[in-house]
Amino acid sequence: MLSVRDIRKSFGEVEVLKGVSLDVAVGEVVSVIGASGSGKSTFLRTINVMEMPQAGRLEFGDYSFDFAKGSRLRPTEAQLQTLRSEIGMVFQSYNLWPHMTVLENVIHAPIKVHGLQRREAIARAEQLLERIGLAEKRDTYPLRLSGGQQQRVAIVRALAMKPKLMLFDEVTSALDPELVEEVLELMASLAADGMTMILVTHEIAFARDVSDRVVFFDQGVMAESGPPSQVLRNPKSDRLRQFLHRILHDRTTAAVEGDE
Repeated sequence: MLSVRDIRKSFGEVEVLKGVSLDVAVGEVVSVIGASGSGKSTFLRTINVMEMPQAGRLEFGDYSFDFAKGSRLRPTEAQLQTLRSEIGMVFQSYNLWPHMTVLENVIHAPIKVHGLQRREAIARAEQLLERIGLAEKRDTYPLRLSGGQQQRVAIVRALAMKPKLMLFDEVTSALDPELVEEVLELMASLAADGMTMILVTHEIAFARDVSDRVVFFDQGVMAESGPPSQVLRNPKSDRLRQFLHRILHDRTTAAVEGDE
């Protein structure tokens, strides 16, 4: 479904991505892990070209882009709009429109972007909201929802576009611990249904249980990649072992402090 090759991205003098390549098959779930500042979120944003790379190539469906300066295959704005309508993305912050109800948030893009009839858009939205147990919240404004509910609505809003690929950028990091599970359960159900997904996450247990592949980013490069059993249980590098140890230590400390 997706192939990216030698993606490079700099902000000023800082090179954040140093030639990253990745292939993702239809129905595959890929988890991206790594320390803050390792480039993983920037990489995710280059896939739907919310961040324009300075170099590299991307193939997705019928699209083939070359980001090199002067290339005839650099994407046009029209191509980017279509690409983004086929790649759903959910962020750390929910990004719901506060002046719209839950239902209005979900139906807005299918109507405006895909030209869906309002009746059909509402039917699709109601079906999705029923699935996540928030059908009764359809006329509620986002600020009256919990963080977990808002994030689930954000996921449903992306699903309403019927994307071919879903990107998740640390979608549980802004949630209170007791709200994380309800969002992870929804993501796990999407994976079980065969949704192609790339997720940046610090939820190591979730990555282990749901992913087909885990990718470890370190200082702008893809340092390790493989099945969860290999990457998470038998890491090759000291950097990954240190990262996993720190994550485990932080979680254990948080659990102890919570008990106190």
